[in-house]
Amino acid sequence: MRGLGAFNADTLTVANAATVRGVPALTTSRRAHRIPSLTHDVLDWDDAGSSETGPGQRMMISGAWRRTASGAGLLAADGSVTASIFAEMSALAVRTGALNLGQGFPDEDGPPQVLAAAHRAIRDGVNQYPPGRGMPILREAIARHQKRFYGLDLDADTEILVTAGATEALAATILALVEPGDEVVTFEPFYDAYGGLISLAGGIHRTVPLRAPHFQPDLDELQATITDRTRLILVNDPHNPTGAVFAAETLGVIVELAHRHDALIVTDEVYEHLTFGARHVPISTLPGGWERTITISSGGKTFSTTGWKVGWLSGPAALVSAILAVKQFLTYVNGAPFQPAMAVGLDLPDSYFTGIAGVLRAKRDTLAEGLLRAGFDISLPQGSYFIVADPRPLGYSNGADFCRDLPGLAGVVAVPISAFCSPAHRAEYASLVRFAYCKSTDVLTRAARNLRALTPT
Repeated sequence: MRGLGAFNADTLTVANAATVRGVPALTTSRRAHRIPSLTHDVLDWDDAGSSETGPGQRMMISGAWRRTASGAGLLAADGSVTASIFAEMSALAVRTGALNLGQGFPDEDGPPQVLAAAHRAIRDGVNQYPPGRGMPILREAIARHQKRFYGLDLDADTEILVTAGATEALAATILALVEPGDEVVTFEPFYDAYGGLISLAGGIHRTVPLRAPHFQPDLDELQATITDRTRLILVNDPHNPTGAVFAAETLGVIVELAHRHDALIVTDEVYEHLTFGARHVPISTLPGGWERTITISSGGKTFSTTGWKVGWLSGPAALVSAILAVKQFLTYVNGAPFQPAMAVGLDLPDSYFTGIAGVLRAKRDTLAEGLLRAGFDISLPQGSYFIVADPRPLGYSNGADFCRDLPGLAGVVAVPISAFCSPAHRAEYASLVRFAYCKSTDVLTRAARNLRALTPT
């Protein structure tokens, strides 16, 4: 196996740049969802200036932020940084009072045992830095979970790392293992963080398209895309935004290709317990899979605690240690009182896990029926929080325009699938939109009723 490379890059969170000491505030005269006057490597600052920057002067802001924003699809043609589609659509929901089925977070609390455990930990003084690898109580619970559900035997001390959600696990993994010029293969559409993180690491993002209605990859295209230049194969299964659960044959081919081309596999499995009739199979359980796979998950989706940001990764000790070398300089640690609460959740009985999948399936069906009655074409998901719909039968060929109009038409917010695509493939997905059904039954029932009021244009 190739050496474990590390790439360190300083980043600038441009939206918060005004809080940096001595840096004047950004002008806000443009549209609220854009950072103003960002052209090439130049930011225009407020004409009021500051003690360090006179009126009308320009400050050069170079750095890795540019390729990160570009990789995530947030760098406009004029050099301005746009807000993510999730921020834009959520703001639209607030402004219009529409039902927000755009962003994937529940509107109901998780299991009371888990919430009570967090309260108890805070009262008991579990409020300081936890160990860098995560609290033993949580790492041991993760090991038990992997054994109970997947038959994997993990060393809780060396093969598990607790992170600030799955996104930090992804960031630490990609930054630790990708050298500039390495290729990273994902499926497309893809979670937007993938593109940003790959670019931040200096990697080259290659994609394999998933096509409606079933969103399964063409195996010939997969084999053509993964080459000796591939460093990581990043697999999101169950898949966001399409809701696909990949076939066993696909997973086996991924392992075979990783061995053939000396690549590593990273799996994003945050929806692992939210599947409907299709069994989730971690790649790390397949023959030849464990030694090349970093498995990433979190408790946010499983326990409806997305704001707690407690995730984890597991894999061979050498890979986990390499990732820890980077992770410790990101957040260092997080969520002390939430870690024992997640441990309580992971030890809940099997009935809890089958129960949440059953409840979510019923919610999926409620929204799916409403979309079909409204005249959409849909792809019925096998997992995750999301359903993909096509409004072309209603006369809308541009999903982004449709999503901006939908709050006024039906009082509902969705997001366009094109926001999850690279520029080269956006046209192929231009009409498709994503709705989230991880909401209360009341909200979904009202949304379905509102959508039925749509009339073809």
